[in-house]
Amino acid sequence: LSGDQWTKTTRRAKAAAKDLADGLIKLYAQRQRLGGHAFSPDTPWQQEFEEAFDYTETDDQLTAIREIKADMEKSIPMDRLLCGDVGYGKTEVAFRAIMKCVLEGKQAALLVPTTVLAQQHYMTALKRFSHFPVEIEMISRFRTAGQTRDILRRTAEGSVDLLIGTHKLLGKDIRFHDLGLLVVDEEQRFGVGHKEKLKKLTSQVDVLTLSATP
Repeated sequence: LSGDQWTKTTRRAKAAAKDLADGLIKLYAQRQRLGGHAFSPDTPWQQEFEEAFDYTETDDQLTAIREIKADMEKSIPMDRLLCGDVGYGKTEVAFRAIMKCVLEGKQAALLVPTTVLAQQHYMTALKRFSHFPVEIEMISRFRTAGQTRDILRRTAEGSVDLLIGTHKLLGKDIRFHDLGLLVVDEEQRFGVGHKEKLKKLTSQVDVLTLSATP
């Protein structure tokens, strides 16, 4: 503390925070200016998907679902944070938004911070969407190089409806045919570098962030 290292460190931290804030301001201005896709009202398949839920929704879940759908139906890209403790049903709310996106012919992506969580979401999604023609894939270190190349190719072609993955989703080789919704789980666990890549990915895409610790 007696040297100049502390001063240099705090100066760099302040400059980094300012750069991040400037970038966010430009991103939000761009999202407002360029606009996004206004999703259509719910279809019978959406209703059928929601009625297939095994549990009774809580009032908070129903409120969140209504507000998210209303955001998705606007021409301004959605940017919504959904907060709730573990076990409060954030995933089901996200799945309903994903279904709304897929039924419009667009793709959805679910970004998670760990391989284990990616696998959990993948297995849950396979079960939840099992009675509907939704093509779901996952990329993580559980996939071989050959499997990953095949998944990326089909994602670029548009044959993958929902792609679940870790930070690999932010790689340079990722190409979506028509991304309409990005769901980010536990956003606070991603670093500044990851968020910079996210900004480039989501300039005109609806974004739903899930967090138990906002």
